[in-house]
Amino acid sequence: MRNPLWSTAKHFVLLFYLLITLYPLIWVLNSSFKQNKEIIDSPWGLPHNFTISNYINAWTGSKVSTYFVNSLYISTLSAIATILLATATAYAITRMKFPKWSKVVSGVLLLALLIPAGSLLVPLYILLRQIHAYNTPFALILPYVTFGLPLTVFVVSAFLKSIPGELEEAGVMDGLSAFGLLGRIVLPLTMPTLVTVFILNFLSNWNEFIMANLFLAKEKLRTLPVGMVAFYDQLNMNYGGLCAAIMFSVVPVVLIYSILQNQIIEGVTAGSVKG
Repeated sequence: MRNPLWSTAKHFVLLFYLLITLYPLIWVLNSSFKQNKEIIDSPWGLPHNFTISNYINAWTGSKVSTYFVNSLYISTLSAIATILLATATAYAITRMKFPKWSKVVSGVLLLALLIPAGSLLVPLYILLRQIHAYNTPFALILPYVTFGLPLTVFVVSAFLKSIPGELEEAGVMDGLSAFGLLGRIVLPLTMPTLVTVFILNFLSNWNEFIMANLFLAKEKLRTLPVGMVAFYDQLNMNYGGLCAAIMFSVVPVVLIYSILQNQIIEGVTAGSVKG
């Protein structure tokens, strides 16, 4: 029989950890509804008069809306492109019969995981200048896709190895081409895994700062992490507005996890059990 005291202690520890983890977010959310003076006078208390003026000012008056949209479409487009390329690569490695070259491709991808991204910033800057991609959205999309491919390929490959080959043989008998097998059989079966790697790539792109700061000099192209630094410089004494801007950067992540949490759990465990 399970020990009730031990079970209660474990739940208490988990609840304590949850509170510690969520407390900074709760504090920022609470402060985003306060005026500056109220935050300074009572940083831990609830707001006396809830106001959404901080959100309105941050969204319309400080270009947070522009930074938000830039981050959203660059992160989403990069994550989708990464998934499509990685799925096709993983399918070729695991299903197509060229054992020598599949090992070479796998070795190159593994080597790419070992190279620090920071060591490639100068060559990337020169390359983007030469192909006239600097100061365009592609200055981030191309590196994001490149750096996201290796891990995504390995995750998708691990799941593809658990899919019975008989399904594809039946598709071939029905006249499907390689692209037909990929689009009508492989992609639907790997959807939980694809959702998981989409989240991982989206969050990595959403929070990335160094390349966004180096490769996009135009203010109208800034992403949210870079814009937040400029926003802090402009409103370094407006703590309520700063907290509201932080919440804009947190909301998409929370929504994605809330909506896709079941798919994320399925994707993490997908391919772990065969038979």
